[in-house]
Amino acid sequence: MTITVTAATGNLGRLAIQALLDQGVPAGDIVAAVRSPEKAADLAAQGVQVREADYSKPETLSTALAGTDKLLLISGSEVGQRIPQHTNVVNAAVAAGVSLIVYTSALRADTADLPVAPDHKATEEIIRSSGLPYVFLRNGWYLENYTENLAPALEHGAILGSAGDGKVSAATRADYAAAAAAVLTGDGPTNTAYELGGDQAFTMSELAAEVAKQSGKEVAYRDLPAADYAQALVGFGLPEVYAEVLAGCDVSVSKGELFVDTGDLTRLIARPTTPLSTAVATALA
Repeated sequence: MTITVTAATGNLGRLAIQALLDQGVPAGDIVAAVRSPEKAADLAAQGVQVREADYSKPETLSTALAGTDKLLLISGSEVGQRIPQHTNVVNAAVAAGVSLIVYTSALRADTADLPVAPDHKATEEIIRSSGLPYVFLRNGWYLENYTENLAPALEHGAILGSAGDGKVSAATRADYAAAAAAVLTGDGPTNTAYELGGDQAFTMSELAAEVAKQSGKEVAYRDLPAADYAQALVGFGLPEVYAEVLAGCDVSVSKGELFVDTGDLTRLIARPTTPLSTAVATALA
């Protein structure tokens, strides 16, 4: 059985391949579909098949997916390009006779007001219409969204946002990657969606308190109107469109749209999800 992972040199893709290897999938049965094969030399060295696959170049996708039994489609990151890019991948999957397509979507993609939800909802509809058996992994937020760049918070003593007292059920990328590997290697139900998130939801004030506790520095959460938060992000060097999306996502947090208590993630990975305290400790180390 050949399992293909798209965007395999990205953070989630690499972890998904490692999770498959940890599950005992032979390296030769895994295809790393990547835009730049030269960036996957380490995967090739482990025996993983590396094939060029550019979401915007359909001619690369037909070759990349040849012989694929199960496909992990990791969503693209280019704003405004996801739907045509994902359509290209789904079309190639149909042509290749893929038996299962597993797609990394967003929490409650079909009903949420999340700024990123419309692209995911549209992609889910495209996959359903393809007739391929599917599983939607509706991933919540990554803990790394909050822990990977704590330097400004430690320097200025503040974590900025527009999330109010909303709770976010974040988990690590490795947790979500393990869930993907479990679905790809298991025999669970198809044509279904999992709402995935961490076991221990937290507010931004609780995040700030955890960072302060572990760093020994004063760090507080500072809640801002969404427009002000977006402008602050632009001031930090983020593109305006991306800053507005992030601020909009924070507003969704304030409305409870990134809180989930289904337990789906823990059941799939057969262990508790990584707690906030561990993610903060890892980041500070």
